[in-house]
Amino acid sequence: MIYKLYWTFKAESSYYEEIEYIYLKWNIKEVIKFEDLVSTELGRLIQNPTIGRLSNNKYSLTISKQATLFYRINEKQKSIELLLFWNNQKNPEELNKLL
Repeated sequence: MIYKLYWTFKAESSYYEEIEYIYLKWNIKEVIKFEDLVSTELGRLIQNPTIGRLSNNKYSLTISKQATLFYRINEKQKSIELLLFWNNQKNPEELNKLL
């Protein structure tokens, strides 16, 4: 069964922040690679939502060495709520505040 994806405002804004960071640090080619990785992983996620690691009622899925996606699953609605894209180089204490 394929699940529906719902982007929270925080997920959407953190996704674009990550794209901007990649663009400023590297180049557009790396941005496109990241976007492709995200697209591929979201495709996998909607088919198998439990591929991430579960902790505190939230799942985390490593997108790349530098980025992780946090999400929740709603089994009743067969949906996935994307919560946050996180740059793994940031202070982990900030992550707890955002989640």
